[in-house]
Amino acid sequence: MKAIVIKEFGGPEVFVEAELAQPELRDGHLLVRVVASSVNPVDYKVRAGLIPPITPAFPAVLGCDVAGVVEGVGGGVTGFADGDEVYFCAGSPAGVGGALAEYCLVDASQVAKKPTNLDFDEAAALPLVMITAWDGLIDRAKVGPGMTVLVHGATGGVGHAGVQLAKHAGAKVFATASSDEKAAIAKDLGADVVINYREQSVEDYVAEHTGGAGFDVVFDTVGGDNVLRSISATGLNGQVVCVNTRCECDLSQLHQRGLSMHVVFMLIPMFHDQPAGRAHHGDILRELARRVEAGEIRPLVHEERFEFAEVGKAQALLEGGGAVGKVVLCGWG
Repeated sequence: MKAIVIKEFGGPEVFVEAELAQPELRDGHLLVRVVASSVNPVDYKVRAGLIPPITPAFPAVLGCDVAGVVEGVGGGVTGFADGDEVYFCAGSPAGVGGALAEYCLVDASQVAKKPTNLDFDEAAALPLVMITAWDGLIDRAKVGPGMTVLVHGATGGVGHAGVQLAKHAGAKVFATASSDEKAAIAKDLGADVVINYREQSVEDYVAEHTGGAGFDVVFDTVGGDNVLRSISATGLNGQVVCVNTRCECDLSQLHQRGLSMHVVFMLIPMFHDQPAGRAHHGDILRELARRVEAGEIRPLVHEERFEFAEVGKAQALLEGGGAVGKVVLCGWG
């Protein structure tokens, strides 16, 4: 099968095309023909060598998100048949089959049938970011009616998922954006209030929108220096949900204000062989498909599409901050 691999760590130029053996079907698994994928920050961090413990052996097939067609059903698997259109997060850094190949072998428990009203490109934009946002906001923070939720990076991959999940959980959703264009997108996704973080300080928007009390939940999809800003925006006994804590900062505010911090890394069930966690991912994607088909949730896909052979270019776009929503890969040329 065709594949895109890396043989060393480095920049976007390290991706090369290769011919690899097609995975052999085994019990409990599905063999899926990959039609589309999308790019996530973890992809370029692994490629750059920033997370060596979760990198498969070279030549490594990276990529997490998959939308494709079932072409083999392993023993003991029920609910799937050849020809089914599915989507899932493969968790390639754990060495369980990457998305950047024509075929992917995946534990059937973490797979769901893709929403019928989405094409493969759109469906491939959803798994990792929606599972991440669900883990943080629904499973951890228990977001529900009457709560105030601030989502940083509302038009990014995880951010656009967080805005929609929090809104449909009944919360009043506040979101940050860097421009009027992005603010309009965030409003369209369901944000009640959008804050231009370039024009207002944390202190100013907390005072304006919460009377200085802070938000019940702050969902930080940005990381770095934004971790401290997120903590500052959270109300007493509130919750901070972070998806990127690769930073050094003083966490004393957590103690002083009785805050809880949830750090989300949705690939853990694949890295640490947690069957229940993988199955929960499948449950989330099935519920997500129902909500997408009901018109409650939709993917935000960057307007420029890339072929699989252009994965380096696609990653460079995301890494450079030039994407709005998810960057999608499709087509083997």
